[in-house]
Amino acid sequence: MSETLRETALTDEHRALGARLVPFAGWRMPVQYEGIKKEHEAVRTRAGLFDVSHMGEILVEGPQAVGAVDRLVTNDVSKLEVGRALYTVCCNESGYILDDLIVYRLEDEKVLVVCNASNRDKIVAHFARNLSLQTPWHDVSDAWALLALQGPRAVSVLKDLAAPQAVLELPYFHVTRATLAGVELWVARTGYTGEDGFELFCASEDAVTLWRAVLEAGQPHGLQPIGLGARDTLRLEARLMLYGNDINERTHPFEAGLGWVVKLDAGDFIGREALRAIKAAGLQRKLVGFEMTGRGIARQGYPILVGGTRVGEVTSGSPGPTVGRNIGLGYVPLALSKAGTAVGIEIRGKVVDAVVVRTPFYKR
Repeated sequence: MSETLRETALTDEHRALGARLVPFAGWRMPVQYEGIKKEHEAVRTRAGLFDVSHMGEILVEGPQAVGAVDRLVTNDVSKLEVGRALYTVCCNESGYILDDLIVYRLEDEKVLVVCNASNRDKIVAHFARNLSLQTPWHDVSDAWALLALQGPRAVSVLKDLAAPQAVLELPYFHVTRATLAGVELWVARTGYTGEDGFELFCASEDAVTLWRAVLEAGQPHGLQPIGLGARDTLRLEARLMLYGNDINERTHPFEAGLGWVVKLDAGDFIGREALRAIKAAGLQRKLVGFEMTGRGIARQGYPILVGGTRVGEVTSGSPGPTVGRNIGLGYVPLALSKAGTAVGIEIRGKVVDAVVVRTPFYKR
């Protein structure tokens, strides 16, 4: 029996623009419009507009909101001022990653948590189990839409959309309330591409109005609609994690290079003691970046070899259109994690040469 796919409020807009729609995390989503390479280049050099309304959003409110969320994530939410955001992970009691999240402090007593679409049900259930009855919270994922405007001309696009100066000057990882094209929304200076840009949270019923207005304002700036295919190559060049590939419930933050979001001394949170023990024991393996020196494209699950012996496997891999190389990520033993280490990637029974490199592969 075929899977019943959910659709965002913008699915008809994607069809009208000629997008190729594919199943993704239980949703029907645009993978590309004109082609992944062209869309990737548009975001790196001009601007791109993404529909990421499949992401999950949880609102936590009340006097205990900050403290309640703080106990569920590894980073220090208690220091988050109103109008600020932070990147973090949510772990289980064993210290392994349930999801990576962005937490926004919208108001004194209102915190927004954004999770991955594939993990929405899991994270909602995790919050339901661990938030006290005195802490009001709501899964607003179906009521909200999320658009991502990314690229070096993103500010110019919003300027032509008559965005308030407070939006145009919004610092990185900050969030503010605004009205654009007659739509009330939250605007955040965040993204998943390695470029400057904004994420726009609005009511689902306003998504079409906002989408069309941003595309129209972006025409003089070369703005293009962008699918999930280019979103993946963009985030990989910037070495941003993809849950289910690079991190999952069998990985912990330290080996994934996310130790910087784990604040062991900032207060109690789920998984803290396990993570303290994991850190004390030392790393056994590490997530590294590599580039192919032989001809071939690494893909998730391909074996990583040294001297004919399997030492790990690829978690993410693709061409890197901006860097001009085929690139990837994968876990290898700590002793093999230094830049310059020669490895092989087994591609359809053939071993292709690669080398461990420093990441991110691309930095604006």
